[in-house]
Amino acid sequence: METYGGRRSQAERDAITVEIGYALFSALFLAAVCFGAVAGPALLFDLPHTVELLLLRVGMVVAPVLFVARVISVLVRFREERAQPSQPGRTNPDS
Repeated sequence: METYGGRRSQAERDAITVEIGYALFSALFLAAVCFGAVAGPALLFDLPHTVELLLLRVGMVVAPVLFVARVISVLVRFREERAQPSQPGRTNPDS
């Protein structure tokens, strides 16, 4: 960002858009893989009914939690990487 409270340039807006897309797609992939790993055996094999229900429910709980955690971690990391000192070449006096 140019100044505190200032407008973002087109490049900065594009970078944010790309980072949000990356966060969403990588989180979706992670959630799908984890759901498949946890609930996959229940869907592929003939297991006892209780075990199938348990695996499906655990997968349905773990996948959204991992999705949200991944999105938040990617976006927070992006925000921290974008933080720059107030004067180029010097450290920020607040740090």
